[in-house]
Amino acid sequence: MQTREVDATAVQTLLAAAVAAPSIHNSQPWRFGLDPESRSIEVRLDRRRQLPMADPHLRAQHLSVGAAVFNLRVAAAHLGWRPVVRLLPTTGDPDLLATVRLAVPTADVRLPLGELYETIERRHTSRMPFTGRPVPDPVVTEMTGSARAEGAHLDVPGIPGTRRLLRLTQVAEARNAVHPARVTEACAWLTAPGTDAPYGIPLTALGPRDASGRMPVRDFTGRLPVPQLPALRFERHAQVALLWTSHDRREDWLRAGQALEHLLLTATRRGVRTSMLHQAMEWPDLRAAMAGSRRGCCPQLLIRFGHGPEGVRTPRASTEEVPAPATRPDPAASSSWSAARTEPTD
Repeated sequence: MQTREVDATAVQTLLAAAVAAPSIHNSQPWRFGLDPESRSIEVRLDRRRQLPMADPHLRAQHLSVGAAVFNLRVAAAHLGWRPVVRLLPTTGDPDLLATVRLAVPTADVRLPLGELYETIERRHTSRMPFTGRPVPDPVVTEMTGSARAEGAHLDVPGIPGTRRLLRLTQVAEARNAVHPARVTEACAWLTAPGTDAPYGIPLTALGPRDASGRMPVRDFTGRLPVPQLPALRFERHAQVALLWTSHDRREDWLRAGQALEHLLLTATRRGVRTSMLHQAMEWPDLRAAMAGSRRGCCPQLLIRFGHGPEGVRTPRASTEEVPAPATRPDPAASSSWSAARTEPTD
């Protein structure tokens, strides 16, 4: 698809791709604005969607926004533009995390990111057991290369390393389960069936518990009187990957988010399912322990991957284009989207 006009249809395509990105607890902590003078999409942090217990420093929110930025890049390339990204473009506006300028490429420039566009709608988290059939090495190598292309690292450990990372995640999950404020926060992001809430995790999207106790699945329900799925046996030899960066600044978090979505879309394209294990990242000592013996390693996320069922999609706030103002918009104002209905896109 080729276009050179930033019209309503193009803006809708760009923003629909952006909001399909994964986010912690499906909080969708982003807002978007169109700057017509520079032909740029402005990506802002939405501080109303904070998780003070799980994400007190907004690191996970930055990862989520980074994933949305990557989807904007993919959609822009799909439409025929060359996306030019600036992270943290101004010190005077800390909530402006990125701009994506829609540059017109020369005729001989390939836009390979556009090839990932069709996988954006198909990518979503699977909280179900996987088959245990190993993902082939060439696919794992491609996922690792996708993370590296965005300035991050992806390590896939062997069986002993995998068990260590899962044990640390189990410790974090156990701590969360006995911490009243953390339980309350997680339960607040759970949505009941039949509601129109565009944020949070629907009950229908929750996976079963692991009957063997090896897989530390996050418990969003706490002591809530809600139906529980029967426990199932998860794969005996799980495959996990640790996403990390060499530094731990806001820019690194945004790059890690782009790396996350790049590797997730690559996995989806190859028929691989994924789920995120963030629990250990929420406790400073456990996050530091996830680095192991790696020097200069700042862990950002643990990813479980494999072959298996799709799981259930989670909702997204829809986007509606709002006419762009004739002058540059007020940085505090939302100028290009609103939550008007929900669409299952995770």
